[in-house]
Amino acid sequence: MTVGLDTSVVLRLLIGEPRAQMEAARRRIERAVAAGEPVLVTDLVIAEVFHALRHHYRVPAAEALSRLRDLLGSGVVRLDPAAAEEALGPQRKGQAGVVDRLIVARHRSLGATTTTFDRTQARLEGGVLLRT
Repeated sequence: MTVGLDTSVVLRLLIGEPRAQMEAARRRIERAVAAGEPVLVTDLVIAEVFHALRHHYRVPAAEALSRLRDLLGSGVVRLDPAAAEEALGPQRKGQAGVVDRLIVARHRSLGATTTTFDRTQARLEGGVLLRT
């Protein structure tokens, strides 16, 4: 069976606190890998983790993105949808934020466009600006 990781588990893995919870999360993932169970993280979890790292743990955006990329690049966890990984590239001033990029990536994975009033999000591939 696939093991889906919740925001709280991913945060413990990335922050390391509380230590007992981080160790429990690590052990569960180790058991999953040993049993051949896929470990899954969804784009929604990534969005929540990014927000929590930034606003609750005061982790700078570049570092938060780096930690998330390291986790996803570890070969231990799989991101769904896989196309969401491109949303974790560097965040540049004046461009759509991580969550907006995750939304567009999710829609694209479903064969949909993203209709938005947000001009920066509309500039992404698959974004469509809705005009008034």
